[in-house]
Amino acid sequence: MTAGSVTPLQSGSADLGLIGATLEEAGLSAAQAGLAEGAIKFVVALAVIWVVGRLVVVPLIERALDRRDLDEHAKNPLLLLTRFGVGFLALAIAFSFAGFGNLLVSMAGIAAAGALAIGLAMQNVISNFVAGVFIYTDKPFRIGDWIEWDDGTYSGVVEDISLRVTRVRTFDNELLTVPNSALTNGVLKNPVDADKLRLKFVFGIGYDDDIQQATDIIVEEAQRHPDIMDDPAPSVRLTELGSSDVGLQSRFWIENPSRGDFVRTRGEYITAVKQRFDEEGIDIPYPVRTLEGGLHLESGSGQSVVQPAE
Repeated sequence: MTAGSVTPLQSGSADLGLIGATLEEAGLSAAQAGLAEGAIKFVVALAVIWVVGRLVVVPLIERALDRRDLDEHAKNPLLLLTRFGVGFLALAIAFSFAGFGNLLVSMAGIAAAGALAIGLAMQNVISNFVAGVFIYTDKPFRIGDWIEWDDGTYSGVVEDISLRVTRVRTFDNELLTVPNSALTNGVLKNPVDADKLRLKFVFGIGYDDDIQQATDIIVEEAQRHPDIMDDPAPSVRLTELGSSDVGLQSRFWIENPSRGDFVRTRGEYITAVKQRFDEEGIDIPYPVRTLEGGLHLESGSGQSVVQPAE
């Protein structure tokens, strides 16, 4: 061997680090040693950065969120995004540290194309995710709030809020899983003022009945019910002049609507008013519709009676 000549081992080791050179000396080819060295560096860098992120970065973010007094349901998705960011950063640094930069660029291009395809196929999911972010930032409602949406078709108490769906417990004890976009794209009503819920109900009385007497009965029965609040006081307004009755709208409040039995309270109150009306001789007229050839009356049992028209 002449002076200045380079052995194959020395030539292969020129581009290898300590780990690769050691593996090459152990019997691997230069190419195999280089790949093995890159894989080992990748795994070590990924593990170190991931552990540091989970043990240092995530707890720091969690303490920062605690100092801002964020709700638990608002902290969870933010911490989830933080963990995702730590994982993504760990992958990027590990690829670079292992010398797989070109591979990282290629994977980024493939990931971007895949993300575009997935985004087009998952527009509804993405829409619900974005709506969930708006719910967390704008806070139109919180867990425990009573909400109504879709023109009052649905209502209930919010039990859980995630980045995709919101779960609402109705007063019939049914659990509704509602896409977040359904709650942000339309009009959302939150009828609860702090811990009070205002309810309304229209009682119909006959045109010949005493409006003031009926009003007094409606208010008195609200004052008697233990679950109806005295402050704000119940009130009654004449709101309708129907074809067969006069509508008196009762407005009253109940406490702790998320924990109280809304259906029971309202049902007991309406029953009490109806019984008082019967005792005082106040009529609740049947709906009347005029049909060709006769007067059509709808009875309380749902049966129809037709009387000849004069």
